[in-house]
Amino acid sequence: MKALQYRTVGAAPEVVTVPDPEPGPGQVLLKVTAAGVCHSDIAVMSWPAENFPYPLPLTLGHEGVGTVAALGAGVTGLGEGDAVAVYGPWGCGNCAKCAEGKENYCLRAAELGIMPPGLGSPGSMAEYMIVDDPRHLVPLEGLDPVVAVPLTDAGLTPYHAIKRSLPKLVAGSTAVVIGTGGLGHVAIQLLRAMTPARVIALDVTEDKLELARSVGAHEAVLSDAQAAGKVRDLTSGTGAQAVFDFVGVEPTVRTAAAVAGVEADVTIVGIGGAALPVGFGLLPFEVSVTAPYWGTRAELIEVLALARSGAVSVHTETFSLDDAPIAYERLHAGTINGRAVILPNG
Repeated sequence: MKALQYRTVGAAPEVVTVPDPEPGPGQVLLKVTAAGVCHSDIAVMSWPAENFPYPLPLTLGHEGVGTVAALGAGVTGLGEGDAVAVYGPWGCGNCAKCAEGKENYCLRAAELGIMPPGLGSPGSMAEYMIVDDPRHLVPLEGLDPVVAVPLTDAGLTPYHAIKRSLPKLVAGSTAVVIGTGGLGHVAIQLLRAMTPARVIALDVTEDKLELARSVGAHEAVLSDAQAAGKVRDLTSGTGAQAVFDFVGVEPTVRTAAAVAGVEADVTIVGIGGAALPVGFGLLPFEVSVTAPYWGTRAELIEVLALARSGAVSVHTETFSLDDAPIAYERLHAGTINGRAVILPNG
């Protein structure tokens, strides 16, 4: 089969031919119908050799949907041809967090060498992929694969982040979304569907701001040195009750801190690597700062239900598997408006 692999540290990903996988006991073989392209993959491919944590070659793709092609011994509850989405943050299934359904916060994954698809385990950018356990599959129930696949991360991650702040996002409140690309433009829709809050979107280009407006942002502000002041003006000087930074670089976390109001939530979702100092006098009183990771399987089910209701849709651009390296080049250059989706068998 064909697969997109990161094979050498520092090199571009390549489309290669690898043996067809076969499911072992308890595993599921999927014929991949769509795979999502994410900035996290670019981050992985930017790590130096001395810090690279995964075995190479690595088949990329941690967002995946497909149809069941074969079942390993002992697998029940699924049938060949079932259309499913892959829940990506695999855990042990037995620790205290996994027992709560929070496999994204599994306490033993590192110890046991359990890694998500595309982030250590072979991912979805291939004609077929192995899913380690049927509990990591969620029925699509009629959703288009291209629509559904970004929701497994670009939908699930902001949904998980926003749910934590729902008690603060009441009528008259303001939510700020910094970065309106793959995750951010979904976050705007989720905020509009789940809360009565006014949504202010920030980004660095007019194209991204226009996308933000088109999916429901009440205000769209250029993310520059004047952005924090403009947001303060829009909130009559009080700041926002929740700020979601989907970039996570030094300028954006500074802006997040500058637009947060008293008792606000600042949620740093982006993996740009910047830190936000927390201490008395550094932020408004009782501001909470958190850096969440992905979401729970139950939350993925909820996100897919929102998509079926029409409350959330993802702006996508599709590519063949052969053109997947071009999709990564364009994502790195910032010319993907929304989410790039690979069709390995399209």
